Amino acid sequence: MLFIGADHRGLLLKEEIKQFLTRKHVAFEDCGAHSLDLQDDFTDYAVAVARKVSESPADHRGIVMCGSGVGVDIVANRFPEVRCALSWEVAIVKQSREHEDINMVAIPAEHIAGSEAIAVVEAFLHTPFSKKEKYIRRIGEINELSQSK
Repeated sequence: MLFIGADHRGLLLKEEIKQFLTRKHVAFEDCGAHSLDLQDDFTDYAVAVARKVSESPADHRGIVMCGSGVGVDIVANRFPEVRCALSWEVAIVKQSREHEDINMVAIPAEHIAGSEAIAVVEAFLHTPFSKKEKYIRRIGEINELSQSK
């Protein structure tokens, strides 16, 4: 399942991405924001999406947005087995999927055009993990770090 969320700075881009996902018949759950609230906090939406992805990290994916993408990326990576990458271009998200098997992508809503964001989302959804032994080993090392707190 795909989960998507954004604060007020990413709301319009989130709505554009939702229209794309609907046209492509991709099932998703919108974790908010559902209306423009200039006082909302990106943390609320990043937590909502990351919590869902963390419940089943092999099966769930998430897309989060805020102005820079940095805040939602930091929040998402606090959750066990969530691997979120800040991405504003296709090459970055493809490599992140292939090498780190990211299950979330953070998009900088104020620094990317809608068409570019949609290309990032398409690459995120359709690029497979390479399953090379060295990448599997590294993901295991990352998971161990989150368990040793």
